[in-house]
Amino acid sequence: MSAADSRPGGRATMGALHCENLPMSELADEKTRTDLLNRLKRAEGQLRGIQRMIEENQPCLDIATQMAAVRKALDSTYVRMTVCFMQQELQARLHGSGAVAAGTAAKTDEAIDGHIEEVLEDVQALLSKLR
Repeated sequence: MSAADSRPGGRATMGALHCENLPMSELADEKTRTDLLNRLKRAEGQLRGIQRMIEENQPCLDIATQMAAVRKALDSTYVRMTVCFMQQELQARLHGSGAVAAGTAAKTDEAIDGHIEEVLEDVQALLSKLR
């Protein structure tokens, strides 16, 4: 069970992020996971550099500049993860859940709108973590 799987029954959540009937997505795309891990490793290297700068009594302005850069790198990584989540959720809910199943066009449109609204609520909650 991952750190996100903290609810009874192993239902994945990140804070209050989840839909009533669906667990929170995990990163399924290997290419995206590799990209995110590489970004985090670069940020880790930047953080080590900042620690070294502090140990070497470098000027505060230089340290602050590097801190801002690592923060931007982490924010960018977070946004990339959120976009991946949005793509996965929309694909799963629109194609895999039967939202586009046989039926009237109005019912199908309503189902799609409902699924999109759920995904956007989760995305909004994810993006609010950046503040």
